[in-house]
Amino acid sequence: MAETKKPIIFAPETYQYDKDSLDIGDVDQSPIEQFHKWFDEAQKSGEPLPESTNFSTASLPSGRVSSRVVLLKELDDTGFVVYSNWRDSKKGKDVQSNSYAALTFFWKTLQRQVRVEGLVEFVSKETNQRYFDTRPRGSRIGAWSSPQSHEISGREEFEKVYQQREKEFEGKEQIPCPDYWGGVRVVPLEIEFWQGRPSRLHDRIVFRRETVQSEWKVLRIAP
Repeated sequence: MAETKKPIIFAPETYQYDKDSLDIGDVDQSPIEQFHKWFDEAQKSGEPLPESTNFSTASLPSGRVSSRVVLLKELDDTGFVVYSNWRDSKKGKDVQSNSYAALTFFWKTLQRQVRVEGLVEFVSKETNQRYFDTRPRGSRIGAWSSPQSHEISGREEFEKVYQQREKEFEGKEQIPCPDYWGGVRVVPLEIEFWQGRPSRLHDRIVFRRETVQSEWKVLRIAP
């Protein structure tokens, strides 16, 4: 009989969350405004890439979940916008079969987390081009060059295509945004603001609504 190895404990519970607290009376009536407040504080705290967020999607009918870290690029009264390739990528295929997605922000320096669950909608072509024009030239050419998430024989294959695209766009000030590349907005149905507290008795304030037209309900949930 094979000897059972002793499991390795990677994170013994020695770290305590003790920087702040959160109550229903502390949060703005609008979860979007509350997010803006916390995001500004994360920026000022020196948190590296506070706009980085874990974007989770699931395919149907399998229900298989996939996650990746992306960057939040826009936030308006409607929702949270991220940009990517939506034709070739796994997340693109997921949102074509399942319109629900989730975002998670974690700001270690402030011991805070924000979870967002909601419906995905594509932004307009005009919005896509407006943002695409702000990207570094190399990133715009890269969007035309990569069959994102598809198997390739090696990096040389990708770099060859990139060089071909470079020549194609040489001398052109504006590069058009590919039809398959652009933004999706996660329109929230639930936003949770999590503040770490000692003894793992964290503060969790949640905004919930049944539909995107419904009023927000604010509640505290157990840690």
